[in-house]
Amino acid sequence: MLKDHIFEDDGLSKEERKEKISELQDYLSGNLQRLTTEKLPVLVLVEGYSAAGKGTLINKLISEIDPRYCTVFNYEALPIEERRYPYLHPFFCALPEEGKIQFMDLGWMEDAVRNRLSGDWDARRYRQNVLSARRFERQLKNNGYLVIKLFMAIDRETQKERLDNLRKKESTAWRVDAHDLRQNVKFDEVTKAYDDFMQETGESFPWHILDGSNSSKASYNAFRIITDAIRDTFASGKYNGAPYEEEFPLVEMPKLKDVDLSLSLTQEEYKKELKRLQDSIEQLQYKIKRKNIPVIIAYEGWDAAGKGGNIKRLAYPLDPRGMKVHPIGSPEPHEKARHFLYRFYTRLPETGCFAIFDRTWYGRVMVERLEGFCTENDWKRAYNEINEFEEDMVNWGALVLKFWIDIDSDTQLQRFQDRQNTPEKQWKITDEDWRNRDKWDQYEVAVDEMLEKTSTKFAPWHIIESVDKKYARIKVLRIVEEALTKALNK
Repeated sequence: MLKDHIFEDDGLSKEERKEKISELQDYLSGNLQRLTTEKLPVLVLVEGYSAAGKGTLINKLISEIDPRYCTVFNYEALPIEERRYPYLHPFFCALPEEGKIQFMDLGWMEDAVRNRLSGDWDARRYRQNVLSARRFERQLKNNGYLVIKLFMAIDRETQKERLDNLRKKESTAWRVDAHDLRQNVKFDEVTKAYDDFMQETGESFPWHILDGSNSSKASYNAFRIITDAIRDTFASGKYNGAPYEEEFPLVEMPKLKDVDLSLSLTQEEYKKELKRLQDSIEQLQYKIKRKNIPVIIAYEGWDAAGKGGNIKRLAYPLDPRGMKVHPIGSPEPHEKARHFLYRFYTRLPETGCFAIFDRTWYGRVMVERLEGFCTENDWKRAYNEINEFEEDMVNWGALVLKFWIDIDSDTQLQRFQDRQNTPEKQWKITDEDWRNRDKWDQYEVAVDEMLEKTSTKFAPWHIIESVDKKYARIKVLRIVEEALTKALNK
């Protein structure tokens, strides 16, 4: 793709290109408000060789855009702590809000190619992450994002000349590092790696190769590609992809109506086992920290099922410096204006740490589904998108545990009434809880479907019988203890 690519002469003089660029800039700046009206998020990914002119191009692209509508992501400025997160973490966290443009100075291509060539990723991990990149782009397209992928190409000789010129001047020498020099020495190997990545990630959004040796030509073509893509999207409307299903290995789950909720423990059994399990988990956390295993624990369940008390008993023995509990409510405006998984990517734990979620990404297929907060296509697609997300977490090395805290309708009613009639508990009951209770049967159908479609072998659901809260707490702690021990022995 790169080696054999020939840049055709567009027949324009530099002055003619300058005039056309000005017209395209006017179009972009004049349609920023329409981006907001149409709620169209635009991501412009600029990849390419070192010294190919990526920074110059981005400066040109943003020069006439109101800075309130655009931001620039700089891959080179990522903190070293990003290495403690999964591959797609920085790019998910950098997604633009609806109506905004995000320019990326290098992104998921550069990250994959660098790690492949440096040997930090073996062949298996590279293949997994290329699949993740393809899924990422497909999810963005299906969720209404416009992604424009530009690649700045130059030949080895031009690159060497530019790098040498930069190194000669004290004011620019800092811009050349060991990575840039290695890239020129191993130019053919780097070219093949870029080629391979482009060949495998062009399905959802095409790659556009620009002539980095000609700044005027590259700028004109970039503006033309971007404005054409925005015009076409305005004409056709935001894309909302149809549901799809991949083949994931699933664990068969019972229907909620078949779960035995009579299971219980005596107070004596509870106290004895609680102490033992909490002491064990406390020690296991330190080993998890030393082995840099990230732990993600997801709680879902009926209102008043006992999630809070359950989480409290799990969190109590954990060192808070390596653990955080995330209570998930309605998305904030800046979260609602992005991909639904955005607010969970921003809450992922670092390696060696625990993240406990009180409510999760499964809201997409429950409350958002039943309350009409997303389209039918959105929630039907989400089963697959969630399975992909969780598989990415497991491939990263995370332990993913998911608990459905289960009670029956009569128990919920009793607990609601207790909360309402006890002054110190009244803060726990809201009008929304009662409204949700009126839809118990609809929620049960949604939960059964969720359990059926997302209980994968790599991240299975655990149904926790919680009519007896003591039994539920001990069951969760036993599962956590066993899973942590298994993860440490891998």
